[in-house]
Amino acid sequence: MTAITLEPLPQLVPPLAASLRPETISRMREAGARVRECYRVMTRGGVNIVGEVLRGQGTFYEMTHYPLDDVFDRDSHSQYYYHAHRGGELEHGHFHTFLRGPGIPAQLTMLDYPQASEPWPQGDKAIAHLAAISMDAWGYPSGLFACNRWVTDESWYPAEAVISLLDSFVIDHANPSWPVNIWLSNMLVLFRPHIEALLVHRDAVIRHWQALHPDKDVFEDRQLEITGQLAISVDDWLAELEAVSSVS
Repeated sequence: MTAITLEPLPQLVPPLAASLRPETISRMREAGARVRECYRVMTRGGVNIVGEVLRGQGTFYEMTHYPLDDVFDRDSHSQYYYHAHRGGELEHGHFHTFLRGPGIPAQLTMLDYPQASEPWPQGDKAIAHLAAISMDAWGYPSGLFACNRWVTDESWYPAEAVISLLDSFVIDHANPSWPVNIWLSNMLVLFRPHIEALLVHRDAVIRHWQALHPDKDVFEDRQLEITGQLAISVDDWLAELEAVSSVS
């Protein structure tokens, strides 16, 4: 019997602000300022991010998308929704963010995977999952995570392709809430290094899992749901970025 040589699974570690270029840090700090401004105006109104998304949506049910028809930007082809199904004390629910087919450049191609046992959305119906943001019971972000294909029924693009799409995500309208849309658009800028790390790690986990289970369609394996997650804090990350800026 031939032994299987497994690709070493890299450790998923949070990025360090000190490793980033000054112009990148400047852009992320600007995004952080917008995130904080969203918190300021929402706090003055006695609301929070999650409460705004759920406002007027009736009884909150696990697995249901909120708002009920998702949120789309017709110009950027960005999409998001909020839902809950993981439970636990650390997460109330999470946002899933996407870019849809018309917003994905034609030169970016899906992974060639002949073993696929389920059809992947194609053409204008193609959809790339960018990142998921976990929210705590107080309506603030507590983590980021990446997941397997079956979780979001996406079209599977390699990490480098998805990373190239991150700048395209923007929700530039006021439904269901202008501050929520500004907040979410800027969260993907503020935590871009974390998202990039999650996506690269995601692909490594997929390859590793496929090597361990060569007879299965890795993208439909219900035993592999979350490929990686990182805890986040807006205040802590901005403090790290500001500290690096002050000594550069």
